[in-house]
Amino acid sequence: MANRLAQTTSPYLLQHADNPVDWWPWSPEAFEEARKRDVPVLLSVGYASCHWCHVMAHESFEDESVAAYLNERFVAVKVDREERPDVDAVYMEAVQAATGHGGWPMTVFLTPDAEPFYFGTYFPPEPRHGSPSFQQVLEGVSAAWTDRREEVAEVAGRIVADLAGRSLAHGGEGVPGEAEIAQALLGLTREYDEQHGGFGGAPKFPPAMVVEFLLRHYARTGSEGALQMAADTCSAMARGGIYDQLGGGFARYSVDREWVVPHFEKMLYDNALLCRVYAHLWRTTGSAEARRIALETADFMVRELRTAEGGFASALDADSEDRQGKHVEGAFYVWTPAQLREVLGEEDGAFAAAYFGVTEEGTFEEGASVLQLSGEARPVDAGRVADVRARLLAAREERPRPGRDDKVVAAWNGLAIAALAETGAYFDRPDLVERAAEAADLLVRVHLGEVARLTRTSKDGRAGTNAGVLEDYGDVAEGFLALAAVTGEGAWLEFAGFLLDVVLEQFTGEGGQLYDTAHEAEKLIRRPQDPTDSATPAGWTAAAGALLSYAAYTGSEAHRTAAEGALGVVKALAPRAPRFIGWGLAVAEALLDGPREVAVAGPVGGELHRTALLGRAPGAVVAAGEGPGAGAEFPLLVDRPLVGGEPTAYVCRHFVCDAPTTDAGELAGKLGG
Repeated sequence: MANRLAQTTSPYLLQHADNPVDWWPWSPEAFEEARKRDVPVLLSVGYASCHWCHVMAHESFEDESVAAYLNERFVAVKVDREERPDVDAVYMEAVQAATGHGGWPMTVFLTPDAEPFYFGTYFPPEPRHGSPSFQQVLEGVSAAWTDRREEVAEVAGRIVADLAGRSLAHGGEGVPGEAEIAQALLGLTREYDEQHGGFGGAPKFPPAMVVEFLLRHYARTGSEGALQMAADTCSAMARGGIYDQLGGGFARYSVDREWVVPHFEKMLYDNALLCRVYAHLWRTTGSAEARRIALETADFMVRELRTAEGGFASALDADSEDRQGKHVEGAFYVWTPAQLREVLGEEDGAFAAAYFGVTEEGTFEEGASVLQLSGEARPVDAGRVADVRARLLAAREERPRPGRDDKVVAAWNGLAIAALAETGAYFDRPDLVERAAEAADLLVRVHLGEVARLTRTSKDGRAGTNAGVLEDYGDVAEGFLALAAVTGEGAWLEFAGFLLDVVLEQFTGEGGQLYDTAHEAEKLIRRPQDPTDSATPAGWTAAAGALLSYAAYTGSEAHRTAAEGALGVVKALAPRAPRFIGWGLAVAEALLDGPREVAVAGPVGGELHRTALLGRAPGAVVAAGEGPGAGAEFPLLVDRPLVGGEPTAYVCRHFVCDAPTTDAGELAGKLGG
């Protein structure tokens, strides 16, 4: 029988719609049912491209006897963490506090009042490595619920009280200054991997937001060390197995510190952040490699993640079918020397094996290798490389494809819009700017609806039922502001303003602190509030950045004050944990620089507008347009006349304006950082 998940829009929940487990989606009705039956709730949280989520589903949730026991003694609730980041965050905090680690699948047992009392992640079907089997866990929890109810209630109450006591103050008085930035830079230098780029050891994650901070810091201060860390990290990732050397785009992380073997799932958010950061690296250094990676990653997103409605899907799975028809990780991406010869013939096969580091012993499982570029800078025939890549890519297209999680997440589409708009503008690719505008249009039509409140997700053009969280408002506003700068269409500035007004009204607490859920949102056991940047910018820092840019565009004191209040947390965290506040540091750089306001009275896409967009000054905002209506679109363009009938640029910061210029070279000099 199909359970209640068949009516949902989440690909992850739909994967479980035919399980024998009688799943409920997260809803008041599920907890009401538990209350009525006097049973605990099993909360299982995961996401569609999560390898171990699939494994546990196959081993336990598809097992008839496990399902029968579960259905009799529990109410089972399934949550897609990407649809309900608020539910995920609250219980993950509890799991980490109780066990010292977290991850997905997340398995939590709750009272009918949604209070957690027992935790775990993946449980195997048989006891192993000191871990009980899932069946044993179910039996133990059921026995405790029946025989030791008071103890369960006491544990649940203690956990909830502990979580409530963790409420975060805004993190520090005032905004981050030079002292905190210097301490953050020192901390990053200590954790920097001199040999392989990146920060820390294995597993190693692509540090897009930290690199953005380093590029902005270099632009503002000229710090060569910051630029070196950024450039070397980007080059190491671009040459490693974490980057798809045939199809473009990045995997989620590298299991080793050398960037060789990735965890093969490809996420929209990683690729959006990295596409933008490589474009910014090119803007800083002119690196041909950075330009190539930015464009290939943009093309990957459009080719493989774009949905029929013009939005971008969330992820591609790590797993796909191999030649034996088994679902295994990385099957779509890895090669043996024999497979190269099969496609390319002896001579080109040997060339490709040497070029991409494919060996007989292999770098991955069963003698297969992840393609990477060797570190040796030997001259190669670029035409031959292009030909070999094209033939291998065509052959790979015949392989069974990894599954795609088709839901459109507002926040991640906001990141993609910013990346595609800027990459398209820098490299004269108007098609990429169009794709960004189409995604933005989908967010306005489907996710914003009539009431100027964002919905978190949509699928097949149908809005989901979950309210947007702070990161949705912050990242979508960021995307709209980037699109406004590139297209000269003030409507995107206006839409960003709607979203940021909601941030001010619904997500802001006392003293500048921000919350991940709105004041009017469903009440959970604790109101989630996480200012750290991990895989994506925190809602907190994303909102701070968008508020700061919007204030620069409009002169709004309220938005500037809110941005500065929110940056108090960066002042507190930057010296202690700089790797986990990268976007916050990037926003702090923009604040320290002004940010600069650039008004171009002249044609959109003209030389002065392009020069302004290529300026490296941290967080600079750009408004372009000509004619009497331009000021109506962008407040920055009010009273900005042409000088001598020529297109003219005006650069201001901290309430002081430079003399206007009609010379692109002079403008570039003003925006070099």
